[in-house]
Amino acid sequence: MQIEVLKSKIHQVKVTQADLHYVGSITIDEDLMDAAELLEYQKVQVLNLDNGERLWTYVIKGERNSGVICMNGPAARKVQVGDTVLVLSYASVSVEEAKQIKPVVVFPKEGNTL
Repeated sequence: MQIEVLKSKIHQVKVTQADLHYVGSITIDEDLMDAAELLEYQKVQVLNLDNGERLWTYVIKGERNSGVICMNGPAARKVQVGDTVLVLSYASVSVEEAKQIKPVVVFPKEGNTL
């Protein structure tokens, strides 16, 4: 049996941009991606602390050390510039593996930097 567990989380970053007419996704500073062990095109869940919205999307690599967090496509209707979000990734693992998992949690500083 496989179960889904939290693999990593970027805790409380500010959304810096929104692009409604982009195809869709969330653009994340490559430094934050590396710290949270996220891959480009990986599925993630975005939780908006300002309005309670929760959505699924995928990651696009943003410019390293830019602090960019950009909501693209329809997600730009649910998350606005200035909102604080959490970005979560999950892994499907066996029950035995799940007992050993220690999620990576990234706590960015002001400006979405490490």
